[in-house]
Amino acid sequence: MSIQEKLETYQRDCGRIREEVGKMIVGQRDVIDGVIVCILAGGNVLLEGVPGLGKTMLVRSLATALGLDFSRIQFTPDLMPTDILGTTMLVESEDGKRHFTFEKGPIFANMILADEINRATPKTQSAMLEAMQEKSVTIGKQTYQLEQPFFVLATQNPLEQEGTYPLPEAQLDRFLYKLFMKMPSLEEMHTIMDRTTSSDTPELERVITKEKLLEIRAFARAIPVAPHIQDYALRIMYGSHPEHELATGQTKQYVRFGASPRGAQTILLTSKIRALMDGRDNVSTEDIRKSAVPALRHRVILNFEGEAEGIQTEDIIESIIERTPEQKK
Repeated sequence: MSIQEKLETYQRDCGRIREEVGKMIVGQRDVIDGVIVCILAGGNVLLEGVPGLGKTMLVRSLATALGLDFSRIQFTPDLMPTDILGTTMLVESEDGKRHFTFEKGPIFANMILADEINRATPKTQSAMLEAMQEKSVTIGKQTYQLEQPFFVLATQNPLEQEGTYPLPEAQLDRFLYKLFMKMPSLEEMHTIMDRTTSSDTPELERVITKEKLLEIRAFARAIPVAPHIQDYALRIMYGSHPEHELATGQTKQYVRFGASPRGAQTILLTSKIRALMDGRDNVSTEDIRKSAVPALRHRVILNFEGEAEGIQTEDIIESIIERTPEQKK
């Protein structure tokens, strides 16, 4: 199969995933595309939205469409790391002998929904770090590799912040994208009511296999990025650093720390996925612009003045994109 034929096949596969999830999730096109992009890129997503918008349904629908094992973890203040990772237990065999065996926790699945991750203590939150970054779990002296593909979608509830534990910057940096689920429009809400208050429930089917998903991921990573496109992404990233010469006025006034190099890596990698989903074998500046906001919004840290004035990081990132020329002058 030629490169062009593979590209067309993978584009159709991505379209089928989007259509299958759309049977259950009404609207939220940017969120659905963002999550699919991150899955194909091999990364994790932080999803924020008020209760009842379908965050859990979105993950379940994606797991079904992709044929992945799904696991949901409800984060609470009393949740312990062993509740996530698993624990070593002493068991007795039929012949009366005792031995230790490892009982796997819910982290051992392909797709993990970490529901309200900011409600667990930092100790429990940190238990997710190795799994998210290294795709492995270490218990005692034994390291267990997680089955690929492995993907974490963590949710945060913007309401009722009392008693929550905000994720530290180092852990936020492990998420490729931060996405917001917004309230549906009135027309979309009518469709949601028709689907959820009647006896007709859509049946979802698996549209691709795990092996095909990994194949698409490997193909997307091989999509080339022209030097001037990569330079454009890097200049956007440096525009978020208040001490850098490329910083905008808003950045200098409201930003304390800019995005990490992992932010630039995320922009480039997810831009390759967006190109593939559009049936192109090259990355465009439009791909970079679409990827920049969800890739950087959780990596740009506001200073006191920015927080006091209620500045949104995506507004700063959008102003950086607006003021960054596609070609270096």
